[in-house]
Amino acid sequence: MADPRLLAATLADAVAEARTIAVGTNSPIPAAAALLAQRRAGQGVTVSILGSARHNPFPDGGRELFDFAGQGRLDAFFLGGGQIDGDGNVNLVRAGEVRFPGSYGSAYLMALVPNIVLFREEHSPRVLVRRVEFISAAGRPRRLVTGRAVFGFEDGGFVLRSAHPGESEEGIRTETGFTFATDPGFGPTPEPSALDLEWLAGPIADDLAQTYPRFAQTLRGSHAPTA
Repeated sequence: MADPRLLAATLADAVAEARTIAVGTNSPIPAAAALLAQRRAGQGVTVSILGSARHNPFPDGGRELFDFAGQGRLDAFFLGGGQIDGDGNVNLVRAGEVRFPGSYGSAYLMALVPNIVLFREEHSPRVLVRRVEFISAAGRPRRLVTGRAVFGFEDGGFVLRSAHPGESEEGIRTETGFTFATDPGFGPTPEPSALDLEWLAGPIADDLAQTYPRFAQTLRGSHAPTA
């Protein structure tokens, strides 16, 4: 799988225009991406990371975040899924006998937030399916980032935009359960800049150390797991 620092930088690219970015629980890489986007902007970007004592302007948790989104004030949100299909639907409930954590407002946020970025490290036919078994959230995500590639979402379907180091278009098709088009500008996913790496290993790792201590070690250059 791709380097988590590459994934964080790629996700930060996906929310580059956002002024308000929210991240749910158990999402260390999106959390790093949101903080990286904030640092790149220099000022004027608000980040909410549920579960973080340092970066959570909503002390009442998800309820306040949902109110904020309902007022049209949330620009970007990262959303994962046990399954994701070619229509942009997300399954957070179950697949066969396997049960996922649950939808918890995903349909609400998908409908209201203009920039939904889907993210899943695992890129396999088990996760990226032709049709989800249960629709937790349906809509038009702006982008899908996986451990192998980056997709845009156009005209109701995904378009392959870039492949991470060591990946190819043919290999990505083999590992994807839905069909997709390929962007004419398809190429390699850009590597994070030297400044990105400096921020991720320094102040961003420090900011995430309380919420995601093992992941913070990864950003600092250790080989600890990313969970």
